Amino acid sequence: MKIDRLVSIIMILLERKKISAPELAKMFEVNLRTIYRDIDTINQAGIPIITYRGANGGIGIMEEYKIEKKLFTLSDITELLIGLKSIYSTMSNQELLNTMAKLKGLVPKDELQQVEKKTNRIKIDHTPWFGNERIQLNLKKIKTAINENRSISFKYFDRLGQKSERKIEPYRLVLKNSSWYIQGYCTLREDFRIFEVSNMSSLKVLEETFIPREFDYDSQDIYFRTDRKTITLKLLIHESLLDIMIEFCGKDNITLYKDDKYIVYFPFVEDDYFYNMILRFGDKCECLEPENVRVEIIERIEKLLSIYKKLPK
Repeated sequence: MKIDRLVSIIMILLERKKISAPELAKMFEVNLRTIYRDIDTINQAGIPIITYRGANGGIGIMEEYKIEKKLFTLSDITELLIGLKSIYSTMSNQELLNTMAKLKGLVPKDELQQVEKKTNRIKIDHTPWFGNERIQLNLKKIKTAINENRSISFKYFDRLGQKSERKIEPYRLVLKNSSWYIQGYCTLREDFRIFEVSNMSSLKVLEETFIPREFDYDSQDIYFRTDRKTITLKLLIHESLLDIMIEFCGKDNITLYKDDKYIVYFPFVEDDYFYNMILRFGDKCECLEPENVRVEIIERIEKLLSIYKKLPK
């Protein structure tokens, strides 16, 4: 269709300084007259076309107009740079640096300083406090394995502290709540599984390659969805936790109890992650309701206490 060809020609002219009409005709399998009519149509649409004469001549778009007519505005480029910087904090590599450099190359020199200033006003840092170098090394290996369809092997510690050796066909990396996960087909379980990268050790990219299986991204994403059944806890907290609770629950779910104590209505999923979150607050937080969650927290505390009451060998 003509409109598809026109859009394609515009994109080519935006990427290249110039291209010859015969080359365009060959590329789109049309005659020269058709290409010249297309160029005239593009010019009439307000995109300034210039013609370079001579043996190395061709057709191009006036350089001064390229940034204004590109698919990305200066605002788009600023947002893209902010996003890429946040990824670079946990997955630093030369490819990302090159991509950021190319994006900056789309910006006119007299506006580059302003774009960089806006980009630096927001910093998204997903890196953990400790162990970032090991995680980055594992991410680099996993990315290589995904791109080359190569299996990986590793030792894994699950949330219950159980250790196992795994071999998987890696399919996708996921960053969720500042933690990296790998989704892949586990040969031990003969099914798709999700593994937290921080719980992996002795990771190796194997020479063994695999033919990608059908991978249902939607079904695998259920682990990360926030639409799991949630309940509301009634917590009694010390004021030292107030900022954390406001960030997590919002001011509308917090009321003053008395003195330095507050009542918080806390969204909660009954799994290890959320129980551990409550326990991390220590003696600054008490679960008042519901009763079954309060009992479970008490049992977990008693198990922990029994370990510390044992005399060291």
